[in-house]
Amino acid sequence: MAWAARLAGCKPSELLDFSASISPLGPPRSVREAVQAAFSWVVAYPDTHYDELRRAIAQHHGLTPEYVLPGNGAAELLTWAAREMSLQTRGCFSVTPGFSDYDRALGAFGIKPTNISLGNEERWHLDTWDTNFLEHIPQEIKLREFSFLLNNPHNPTGALLSRERVRSLIMAFGMVVVDEAFMDFLLPDREQSVIEWVDEFPRLVVLRSLTKFYSMPGIRLGYAIAQPATLQRWQQWRDPWAVNSLAAAAGVAAIQDVEFQQQTWRWLEHGNHQLYEGLAALPGLSPLPSVANFFLVKCEVSATDLQRQLLKQHRLYIRDCISFETLGDRYFRVAVKSEADNQRLLTALAAILPTLPRQNHSHEDSPHGR
Repeated sequence: MAWAARLAGCKPSELLDFSASISPLGPPRSVREAVQAAFSWVVAYPDTHYDELRRAIAQHHGLTPEYVLPGNGAAELLTWAAREMSLQTRGCFSVTPGFSDYDRALGAFGIKPTNISLGNEERWHLDTWDTNFLEHIPQEIKLREFSFLLNNPHNPTGALLSRERVRSLIMAFGMVVVDEAFMDFLLPDREQSVIEWVDEFPRLVVLRSLTKFYSMPGIRLGYAIAQPATLQRWQQWRDPWAVNSLAAAAGVAAIQDVEFQQQTWRWLEHGNHQLYEGLAALPGLSPLPSVANFFLVKCEVSATDLQRQLLKQHRLYIRDCISFETLGDRYFRVAVKSEADNQRLLTALAAILPTLPRQNHSHEDSPHGR
């Protein structure tokens, strides 16, 4: 955000940030109240077992607490998942384009993933992204000796893979890690979570984030769901107090806030439709349908030029996709915001797009989050 604010000539707080896929509705009041009430706890060390938080998460998913491990954001838990993969398997397959932090976590333990391309964008539509990844792997490879790392819904396309297609991967590979950071944006009758299968498959790990849906990325809170033996091993690897007391209190309040969850689903249904239709109506832009709270948009101009002009002229921050392998400078990603903010972006895009040339440009990468 700092570099973007400098380019826009303003404070970071004065930017309207469409680059991070965070709900605009929160944090919910229940979280604010829980954090305030928990402030007196900062004079003592947190419970290393996080019993209350684990019980709340387990109850939310219909599990018992020993299947849950809270972490300092999903990023911390991804690190331990990568270590687990390095011990259990010979290598890892992942999907490209994909979240760049996967390379960071895997590289820390000497794993260079073998990327499987999603193919051309016609295959990225949320209704047809039911691809069989096994078709792209040479038959002579012994899949049980390898891991598979997948995010579902997929970042950055917003596509959703069916639960049964994920099951085929779980059955084939020695270990499967499913990053479900955006799954809670789907209504319960539409989601494709595989959490219910962790008891059946000893080498299945599901990662979840509590920061995007509940608008609290600064809290740094996520959780892993896996078999108890796996999570006990991870607990021995990490520092004793990975989650602070305020984050633990926030997590309990958030995951129990049914009213806020319903409010978020109502907002997203409307906001998703408004922003998609508005983007699709602009000449030179082709948004991909998305089940999540963001859109990947193909554009006929340099996405980085567009990003810079939005910052300079309107103090709006979109994410270019240079850090996503294979996407380059012809795509950008935007989060769904409030109706007024979505319209502000659409108006700015309509003004800037005709002023930019339809040709390739080369730019330095800019720093990004998820």
